[in-house]
Amino acid sequence: MDAFSGILKFIVNQKTVIGYSFMALLTLGSERLFSLVAFRCPCSTENVVYGLVFLFAPAWVLLILGFFLNNRSWRLFTGCCVNPRKIFPRGHSCRFFYVLGQITLSSLVAPMMWLSVALLNGTFYECAMSGTKSSRLLGLICKDKPKECWEELYKVSCGKTSMTATDSEELKLSLQAQSQILGWCLICSASFFSLLTTCYARCRSKVSYLQLNFWKTYAQKEKEHLENAFLDYANKLSERNLKCFFENKRPEVFPMPTFAAWEAASQLHSFHQSQQHYSTLHRVVEDGPELSPEQDEITMVLVGTAHNV
Repeated sequence: MDAFSGILKFIVNQKTVIGYSFMALLTLGSERLFSLVAFRCPCSTENVVYGLVFLFAPAWVLLILGFFLNNRSWRLFTGCCVNPRKIFPRGHSCRFFYVLGQITLSSLVAPMMWLSVALLNGTFYECAMSGTKSSRLLGLICKDKPKECWEELYKVSCGKTSMTATDSEELKLSLQAQSQILGWCLICSASFFSLLTTCYARCRSKVSYLQLNFWKTYAQKEKEHLENAFLDYANKLSERNLKCFFENKRPEVFPMPTFAAWEAASQLHSFHQSQQHYSTLHRVVEDGPELSPEQDEITMVLVGTAHNV
């Protein structure tokens, strides 16, 4: 039992790393499946469009899913058309773009993984580049190659050119090498950018390392308890309503948050050093749903990991 508890604790503590590892494996498997089952380079003038669609369309879909599945996206946009002050509050007009940037960065993880894996494999890039009509690109690809390369490059992926087998293989290997170089450049650039943004966020943090860890732990526990409370209260309310309906009697008073409390608790969190509220719900419970004038002027400190509640 102790060993099982230790394993469970390790999984919970490392869930972000495990999640990204699982995403990477899923991306790798999906790319291989696309390459083997769905992808068939036409070896015609449509090579460019066909290859680029297979390279970028899944990345675009993953980006949209990233926005769709991110809870902060819906916290940010729910009700914004009715009340634009939700996303452009007084004194914090730039907060919307800051939070949107955080959401975008987290949503870019899966698309970047797809592009990296697809480029390292080289199949999609090889097909796309073999169909190019650019004289400059053709000059680079077909340098020191037979003149047939200029006219039949689009057939290289299928091995149907009039060039020798050696020349065709060299061209394929050259295109795949270019793709893999781009893939590694993308991985290195994304890793370095991720390190820079993380370091910048930590350097600008107005809370200490230990308090930040406590904040993340609190946010996770609050999320778990909130989901359980939703189920519990929804179950009790539905039971009360059904019982009153079938027994044809007036319901007893059921305590529920006010509309203003729901609205206040749904806002993105603002942290103030003089008032250690670790979530919007925490602030609403302590101070009520209405913001005081002093609180309206606070500095926004949004820590992405701690605010996915």
